[in-house]
Amino acid sequence: MEIRERTIWRSPLRGPWLTAALGLALLVPLVVVIVTGLLSYAAYEPNLPGNDATPGKELLGFYLFDWPTDPPWLYRLTQGAHVALGIALVPVVLAKLWSVIPKLFELPPVRSIGHALERASLLLLVGGIVFEFVTGILNIQVFYVFPFSFYTAHLYGAWVFIGAFVAHVLLKFPTMVRSLRARPVREVLATSTADTRPDPDGPLVATDPSPPTMSRRGAAAFVGAASATLFGLYVGQTLDGPLRRTALFAPHDRDLGEGANAFPVNKTAETAGVTRARADAWRLELAGPSGTQRFTRADLAALPQHTYDLPIACVEGWSISCTWTGVRLADLVRLAGGSTQDRLFVESFQAGGAFGQVSLSVGQSQADESLLALFVGGEELSLDHGYPARTIIPAAPGVHATKWVGRLTVVTA
Repeated sequence: MEIRERTIWRSPLRGPWLTAALGLALLVPLVVVIVTGLLSYAAYEPNLPGNDATPGKELLGFYLFDWPTDPPWLYRLTQGAHVALGIALVPVVLAKLWSVIPKLFELPPVRSIGHALERASLLLLVGGIVFEFVTGILNIQVFYVFPFSFYTAHLYGAWVFIGAFVAHVLLKFPTMVRSLRARPVREVLATSTADTRPDPDGPLVATDPSPPTMSRRGAAAFVGAASATLFGLYVGQTLDGPLRRTALFAPHDRDLGEGANAFPVNKTAETAGVTRARADAWRLELAGPSGTQRFTRADLAALPQHTYDLPIACVEGWSISCTWTGVRLADLVRLAGGSTQDRLFVESFQAGGAFGQVSLSVGQSQADESLLALFVGGEELSLDHGYPARTIIPAAPGVHATKWVGRLTVVTA
């Protein structure tokens, strides 16, 4: 049965060397994607009340720590790297799956207990990485066709993949090293298409190979060029400047208009059920040890104003720096009778949907640059960007920069 299968897959490129080379190309970047993904979860401050709806995450959140507010571009860096690198790795992952496809269809499917365990780990590895990449890319495109929460499912899927990835690396790393040492890289990459030959032996080597139509050097160049192209078509949305025009994978960056409010919108006012009339009649409720106070927008504008250049960065990977002006959250905490040890619970007056409320940490509530913003770039916030007021928190995920803030509650230590 194994011989018949090896005659189906006839490419002379497929074999231990190519599989090992692709595995090496994935090893470090995937570790970076994993680490930055786990950091993204930590940035949500999931240990604070109301910030995390993931059931039974206790063990999965063993590493959690208080997410810092300095440097203010931290989340922009980690999440931008997570998404940009993930997209760039898609061609490499597909090439790796192509290189081992005979193993995925080998018969009989189970030959022993050890073989069954290896097959199970392979299923979890392949299924995990495909699930993470597919749901991640759909999330980037804001195309939620799956009947579950991306936030929860992506976390669970990540841990399935991480477990299988670690087991696979431990099992296959010696094999990868041996395969790469068997044929020097320079020699392989210097071989032309006409001189390309199958590997001497191995379970992935075709028994009846087809004539070569591409060298291994050509295959590496093709995969590398595809990765670089995808990276180039995405990375602009994580950077300020002219490269934003090349970010064709950035659905948020289309037709944004002009002026200071011309930056991406995840949730529009219409989607959130917020109208201009409702916003104009708005009053901010500030609740704390001193009782509940209500402020009009003019009242807030009369308080001491502060201006900071801060990035807003979202889980989809897009980010942009803006100049924000408003009232420090720390000043509002003290105005409500709180202390420097207290934090805020923020509630939007949006009609519904996810992330309409958030618990800020003490560090986030007390940071000098944390604002209840009234203006962006010297202009009044647009309705889609949170008019009459929104929070801006340094280094926090964009969903924690709550729009249409209706109530701030001081939570005492």
